[in-house]
Amino acid sequence: MKKLIINILLFVGVYTASAQNEYEQVLQQIETNSSTLNALRMEAEAKKMNNRTGIYLSNPEIEFIYLWGSPAETGSRQDISIKQAFDFPTVYVNKNKIAKLENSNVELEYKSERINILLTAKQIYIQLIYYKMLEKEYENRLQNAKNIASAYKIKLDKGETNAIENNKAQLYLNSIENEIKNMETEQTSLLSELVRLNGGKEILFSADNFFDTQLPDNFELWYAQAEAKNPLLQYIKRQTEINQQQVRLSKSLALPKFTVGYMREQVVGQRFEGVSVGVSIPLWENKNRVKQAKLQMKASNATFEDKRIQFYKSLQNLYAKAANLKQTLQKYQKSLSAYNNGRLLKKALDSGEISLLDYLLESQYYYELFNKMLEAERDYELTVAALESVDL
Repeated sequence: MKKLIINILLFVGVYTASAQNEYEQVLQQIETNSSTLNALRMEAEAKKMNNRTGIYLSNPEIEFIYLWGSPAETGSRQDISIKQAFDFPTVYVNKNKIAKLENSNVELEYKSERINILLTAKQIYIQLIYYKMLEKEYENRLQNAKNIASAYKIKLDKGETNAIENNKAQLYLNSIENEIKNMETEQTSLLSELVRLNGGKEILFSADNFFDTQLPDNFELWYAQAEAKNPLLQYIKRQTEINQQQVRLSKSLALPKFTVGYMREQVVGQRFEGVSVGVSIPLWENKNRVKQAKLQMKASNATFEDKRIQFYKSLQNLYAKAANLKQTLQKYQKSLSAYNNGRLLKKALDSGEISLLDYLLESQYYYELFNKMLEAERDYELTVAALESVDL
């Protein structure tokens, strides 16, 4: 007996690991094949390149002037001018820092979209397992319904029962068959959705049992790690850093701009050449820009704090919901284990101790309890998947 128990435990462990591997492989396939993610990746690269645009010196300006003299004997005049304008050096330093921060945020945007897609895939996968397990249970019910329908058909032919009882048995069989067809339709729809997420490529699905998913023991300790991983919070926090850098940039733009260049003027018998230097004094162009940047920074700080609170409360609610579902699931499992009267009811029906109607009514209590247990397990897995989505 001890050896048998060990073998069963080993089998369950190997099966769970196999199912887990299949699930991980499905997500890996979707991440690789998703046309949406591929498009988002290309869009992200374009955004990153755009952020690196416009942070360098302005284009140099070259000017050539040719003037005809009048009268003609005075000859012509030729001017050549080359100028380069540039901002105060700190402007380019700040622009470069902002570009790096914005590119980092582009990656966080992509990461957030990636998590959303993989979470959707994981939840579909959980739904598929739910229908697979429910279908497996209904197949047992179907076989039982077939046996009952066959037995009552034989009894009807022998005159041992009436048409009403036989019709009940046939209707019960039809209802089970229809339920199974509905489950197959749902599975087909869910698999099609997985294929869509996988860029149109087929996905192998064979899992028929949930994983042994455990809730974190301490929510507060777990949350501290989840907050650090959340791409949305990281994005907003990075946006705050960008706005801080924008304040510095605004202050730099309030400093003078410079222009340096070379100029040559040539007339008949004479030529003049030399350098030119200019200074642009920022009196009106950047008025209120620093104030606006400071206000934007304050707004970003407030947004970050708001999103942090919302994220904390949403995860806290998910954690509480998952804990309650776990307790409900355990109660259902305990009740099913203690009060399964399936064999006794079938024996009583076969011996004529109870009617078919009584058998169906009594069986319905067990069936409803089993369905609710499976729904609780599905909802628990879906809730934990949403709770731990930052780890995808």
